[in-house]
Amino acid sequence: MTTQTDIARYRENMKAEREAIALYERLAKAEPNTALAAVYRKLAETERQHVAVWEAKLREAGAALPPFRPSWRTRTLGWLAARLGPGAVLPTIVAIEKNAGSEYDGQPDDEAAAMSVQEKSHARIFGLLSRTTAGMEGSAVARFEGRHRAGGGNALRAGVLGANDGLVSVFCLVMGVAGAGVGSREILLTGFAGILAGALSMALGEWLSVQSSRELYQHQISIEKRELAQIPEEEKAELALIYQAKGIAPETAREMADRLLSDETTALDTLVREELSIDPQELGGSAWEAALTSFFLFTVGALIPVLPYVFLTGAAGIIVSAVVSAIGLFAIGAAITLMTGRHPLTSGLRQVAFGLAAAAITFGVGRVIGVNVGG
Repeated sequence: MTTQTDIARYRENMKAEREAIALYERLAKAEPNTALAAVYRKLAETERQHVAVWEAKLREAGAALPPFRPSWRTRTLGWLAARLGPGAVLPTIVAIEKNAGSEYDGQPDDEAAAMSVQEKSHARIFGLLSRTTAGMEGSAVARFEGRHRAGGGNALRAGVLGANDGLVSVFCLVMGVAGAGVGSREILLTGFAGILAGALSMALGEWLSVQSSRELYQHQISIEKRELAQIPEEEKAELALIYQAKGIAPETAREMADRLLSDETTALDTLVREELSIDPQELGGSAWEAALTSFFLFTVGALIPVLPYVFLTGAAGIIVSAVVSAIGLFAIGAAITLMTGRHPLTSGLRQVAFGLAAAAITFGVGRVIGVNVGG
């Protein structure tokens, strides 16, 4: 028996689907790329099928169908898409679609489970669009992505930031201890202890991060494998939409999806790569390799402010440590411009200024504590 709670839920579901239809239609109207506009219209058609389900349930329950007027959020997003282009609102739509999929989770209707899968599929498609196309033509997307990936350099980024963490943290530690007025031997021991503690912490953090990502990817792949076995036609339609989003003609996209998913040995690999942007052979890389690399890079940066104390003592050690650390900071700041594209002099000097300011603060705090403790 249909309860008032069920009727209210049907109406809420129908309203959410109508909001999606209104938004997708506005995206299609604002999209200059005809292939992408067709993707938006196809997604809107799926939502119309969902609306039809909830309308039927309301009629069966003898409940009135409420009138519909798009919400302020839908109208605002549509307005922004019309003036700034659909790419300006795609990240927001990704979040909306993720919520839409989770809203159906746990609902008792048989249709809700299928709709949840479709809504999550839509979220993945919009995620792809927000990462790659932003409303641009396919060829422009390819050129842009090529420059972006080449310039981003994840390995370079990790190396630079790892060395920076080691240099800044241990430099500040050494200056803080030096400010307290302890001997050079104690400063040296503190520095090496800081290097070991920091490097181990960084290595453990990197191992946990990469290992967690691998486990998450494996879980996502298992879900994709299950969906491929249970709803192959929907997975094929989703893959075709992804290819359309990349600028491929609809008919060609469907043919490609049909051909790729007809081979069981390549079907899952293709879906994982295209839908989830995961390389099933790599799964984010080796956790141990990442940990060891992080340990090494942190240590390299951290040794810079400590090594002068191996040969020098007193004020000379402090001055030389500060000078070589400033040089290291400038080099790191300049290296960062390989990723950001900024002028190396500006970035290097900024890095030096921030690093020396942090060290000066810790030196001052150390001096205050040293004076108070020493009486």
